[in-house]
Amino acid sequence: MPKSIWLLVIGMLVNNIGNSLIWPINTIYIHDQLGQSLTIAGFILMINSGAGVIGSLIGGYLFDKIGGYKSIMLGIGITIFALAGLTLWHGWPHYFIFLTIMGFGSGIVFPSMFAMVGVLWPEGGRKGFNTMYIAQNVGVAIGPALAGPIAEFSFSFIFMSNLIMYMIFFLIAFFGYRNLEANVPSRNTKDIELNQINEKGKDKSTLYSLIIVCSIFLLATIAYSQWASTMSSYMQGLGVSLREYGLLWTINGLLIITLQPFAGPILNRYEHKIKSQLVGGVIIMMFSFVVVQFAEDFKIFAIAMVIITIGEILVWPAIPALANRLSPKGLEGMYQGIVTSAGSIGRMIGPFFGGVMVDQFNMDILIWSLCGIFIIAIIPCLFYDWPLKKSRIVTKQKES
Repeated sequence: MPKSIWLLVIGMLVNNIGNSLIWPINTIYIHDQLGQSLTIAGFILMINSGAGVIGSLIGGYLFDKIGGYKSIMLGIGITIFALAGLTLWHGWPHYFIFLTIMGFGSGIVFPSMFAMVGVLWPEGGRKGFNTMYIAQNVGVAIGPALAGPIAEFSFSFIFMSNLIMYMIFFLIAFFGYRNLEANVPSRNTKDIELNQINEKGKDKSTLYSLIIVCSIFLLATIAYSQWASTMSSYMQGLGVSLREYGLLWTINGLLIITLQPFAGPILNRYEHKIKSQLVGGVIIMMFSFVVVQFAEDFKIFAIAMVIITIGEILVWPAIPALANRLSPKGLEGMYQGIVTSAGSIGRMIGPFFGGVMVDQFNMDILIWSLCGIFIIAIIPCLFYDWPLKKSRIVTKQKES
């Protein structure tokens, strides 16, 4: 793997360690420390993710216009400002304000990072995206494991630690990313048919396919985000400690690191069967919530986490890789921005939806509703490439 990709991977790792220090305790902090209801907590996280949606779209646009380095530095700068404010003032409503700014800044960073992987290493296919996914989850393994003990000691140190990690990320980006785009390779290894379609500038089939792919990401993220929102409060109500909750995310990250060396070669070998991969992953993720339905102690929640982790290994890395495959040359940032926005919208809707469902009904109703969402998500998995097939048929008819 090229040195440039390793620099992006290291940056992603540091970034995610910082982010995963704070997001597991968001709902608990808002509900238990700030005295707000689960509905309000969900609303705050919805606004945070909404800011991430806007940031992702702007970040993708800026990548195509001014390049990845400047886009990433801008996003890091905004996030550092928010974290500095959060470290000094984390009462109500300051927490809400700075968390929203933080979501916007982080949103700018992510599409630029993934777009740079696709542009700098086109011949790597899904390998670069899989490695970035591993880096994200190493961060998820480390961050929550630290967050639990730190939060039990003092929530103030959580915000300070996140700020320190982003300062390190700033230094990595400032010294490491400046010259990455100096010799960007051409993308002539991209599928010829897709290039022919996009070069005509008239056919929007790749964009339509991307939107369908985004619907998969959106629906799955709505359900998955419950693990970082309503699930934390629900588990504490059953006597699961904050330290044990953090340990679940450590299990998630370590399992991804352990399985990826085995899963990666298999997935790359059967890359043309990505539909089966997506459908299988969605079904496995859904089954994890069936297990949660019967969970009463930490061990069963750990089993459910193992199951959903296997599912996400199949689904999450495939989404940005598909976006990269579909993107026309010069619009890599925009396509990654759209995909990242879909995930942010899922994280925006998910906590609020979960909070309302639990407050108005109960956890059982929420869990079965999430299973229904996963069933709906299977449909776009099967038909995401229909616009491409239709475009090929029309093109052949015109040529004949």
